[in-house]
Amino acid sequence: MFPLHRGRRLRVNESIRSLVRETILSPSDFMFPMFIAEGENIKVAIPSMPGIFRRSIDLTVEEVKELFALGIRAVNIYVKVSEDLKDNTGKEAWNKYGLMQQAIRAIKTACPEMIVMPDVALDPYSIYGHDGIIANGDVENDSTNDALVKMAVSHAEAGADFVAPSDMMDGRVLRLREGLDKSGFHNVGIMSYSAKYASAFYGPFRDALDSAPREADVVIPKDKKTYQMDYANRIEAVKEALWDVEEGADMVMVKPGIAYLDIVREVKNAVNVPVTVFHVSGEYAMIKAAAERGWLDNDKIMMEQLMCIKRAGASLISTYFAKEAAVILNQK
Repeated sequence: MFPLHRGRRLRVNESIRSLVRETILSPSDFMFPMFIAEGENIKVAIPSMPGIFRRSIDLTVEEVKELFALGIRAVNIYVKVSEDLKDNTGKEAWNKYGLMQQAIRAIKTACPEMIVMPDVALDPYSIYGHDGIIANGDVENDSTNDALVKMAVSHAEAGADFVAPSDMMDGRVLRLREGLDKSGFHNVGIMSYSAKYASAFYGPFRDALDSAPREADVVIPKDKKTYQMDYANRIEAVKEALWDVEEGADMVMVKPGIAYLDIVREVKNAVNVPVTVFHVSGEYAMIKAAAERGWLDNDKIMMEQLMCIKRAGASLISTYFAKEAAVILNQK
């Protein structure tokens, strides 16, 4: 009689394992983060993120077409703006002829069915590298929200399907929803970075956009811990996600990914909207660095981590591995 239960019966071969597999990955689970640069025919490698590039709009469009052909249905876009366009107001962020706005229009013209989710935060436009407007030695919440509304509306006017506020200002989802609706963009969604932690895993991303806090001639916070979350906290993440849903978020996000899967599950259990997880630049870079040294198998670790993120509760995974993973999934 012993053992009565034999779990190994369901693991005998791959055919049986596939029959009872609880989580399935597909290319449509992924969103690809893209970095956009000024100019034409520009493709600049990001040293800390092997295989990832800053591209000019023309090359970005070609990459988007390839992604769509692989089954990827969403891109999250970021821009690297010229230093002479940066100030403390972030006003370049809502320039209707700005780099982000041009990129949105170009992508939607070339590939109308690709869902475009531009980043909404002021750090790429800030002379201080912060996500909002500096006043009295800190990031000023309410004036930053006013700027974010202008930015989001300009993205919607350019054709964005969703806006993706990553700034972590209090109350910004409500302000964005009100601003979009007032401007007639009732069907433009909000994917809110609800539980965005003050993490060291963002280093390579900040290299890509030159968006880290920098030395200044005025008093500014040395890091982003006054608005991004303390990574010691769990309950706070659920609270932030619930607030964002109450304010009108259509999707919420947990960022980073692998080190925060407990948070992903907590948020998934608490909200009734899709949960996005950002598998961030540092997580990508660690796998690439270990694989280059022969310490890990890039493809196996990549697919395992992406599967684990979905298993934890992700409806959508923003990942720099999106294209690589889609290629592998399409070969099966």
